[in-house]
Amino acid sequence: MSARDKEHMAQALALARRGLGLTWPNPAVGCVVVTGAGEIAGRGWTAPGGRPHAEAIALEHAGDRAEGSTIYVTLEPCAHAGRDRSCTDAIVAARPKRVVIGLRDPDPRTAGRGIERLKDAGIDVEEGVLTADAAEIALGHLLRVTQGRPAVTLKLAVGSDGLMPKGDGAPVWITGPDARAHGHLLRARSDAILVGRGTILADNPNLTCRLPGMSCRSPVRVVLDRRLRTPPEAQVFDDVMVPVWLVCAAGDTYPAAGPLQERGAEIVPVSVDEDGMLAVQDVMETLADRGITRVLVEGGPSVARALLDADLIDEAVVYQGETLAGEGGLLPFVTDGLDRLTSTGQFTQIRARAFGPDRMTWWRRMRSCSLALSAA
Repeated sequence: MSARDKEHMAQALALARRGLGLTWPNPAVGCVVVTGAGEIAGRGWTAPGGRPHAEAIALEHAGDRAEGSTIYVTLEPCAHAGRDRSCTDAIVAARPKRVVIGLRDPDPRTAGRGIERLKDAGIDVEEGVLTADAAEIALGHLLRVTQGRPAVTLKLAVGSDGLMPKGDGAPVWITGPDARAHGHLLRARSDAILVGRGTILADNPNLTCRLPGMSCRSPVRVVLDRRLRTPPEAQVFDDVMVPVWLVCAAGDTYPAAGPLQERGAEIVPVSVDEDGMLAVQDVMETLADRGITRVLVEGGPSVARALLDADLIDEAVVYQGETLAGEGGLLPFVTDGLDRLTSTGQFTQIRARAFGPDRMTWWRRMRSCSLALSAA
C-alpha cells in the first residue's frame, strides 16, 4: 500500500470514529473521495441512526468530482438496497477510478459481493489498507454478525489498593475529574451502558454522558434486574430522553413492572442459567438482536465476574486512583483482584495514560473474533 493510501484511509478511519455510539444497528463507517489531482472532494461518516451511509454522504459532497477519483472507505460498501440504493451501486454510478477498502464486511448481504460488483464495473479495488484499525472500529459489527453478540468493554475504577469503593446510595469517586471525563467519553462512544441492580442501589447513578454539549451522546441504559426490584424512584429514570431497558428473568410475572414502565422502563426478558441467574450470553445475544453493537459495562464485581467467566469481555479500561479504597473496598471480580484480568495471559495491555495522579490502562483480549484477529 502507498503512503498516500494509508494517509487517506487514516482520514476515513478518523471520520468513522465520529459515529461510534450513534449509528447502531449499522456500523460506523468513514469515507473520503480524493480527486486524481489529490484534492479531497467529499467526506462522510455514517449518520446517527445508521443512515445515510458514509459513502452516500461523501459522494453527495463530491458531486461530479467523484468521476475518476479514488474513494477510501473503512468497510466494504454495502451491496444490498434498503430504503436507498446500495452504496456499491452509488459508487458505480459515480464512476471513480479506484476504491480502497479497509476491511471486508462479513454481513452475508454483502460479504464480498460489493467488491465483486465494483470490479465487474471496471473499477480498481484495493483491499487491506489499515485493516487492523478498521477492524478495531468495526469490532461490534463484526461480532454481532459473526457471533451474534456486541463487543463488550469493561470499565473499572479502583483505588491504589486495587479495590473498588463501595457506594452507600450515592457515587463514591476514587479518581479525579479528568479520569472521570475520559470515562464519559467511553459512554459517548458506546451504544449501551450496562450495570446490575446492585449498582443502582449502591450509587444511584443516572448513567448518562455528562460531558459539556454531549448529553445527546448518552447510550441506552441497561440494568440487569432478575426480579424487577429496581426502585421506581431511582435516578436512572429521571432523564426520559435516554432509554432504560430492565433485563429480567423470562417466564415470571412481576407486580413492579407497571410502576417501572410508567417511569419509562422497557422490560426485556431473558433466560436464566442453571443457578437461576440471568444468562449473560443470552443477555448479550438479546442486546445484539435489538441492534446494539458496543456495550460499556460499568456494573459491580458480580457483573464483571459473570462476564469474565463467560469469556465475553473484549476490552477492559482500568482507572486507578492515588488513594486507597480502604475498609469496605470490593475486589473487582468478587473474590479475585485485577490480576484475574491482567496476569492470566488472556489480555494484553494496548495503551496507558495518566490523568493527573490517576492512571488508566487499556487491556484487550488476545483472542478476538476471527475477522478481527486475522486483521491484527
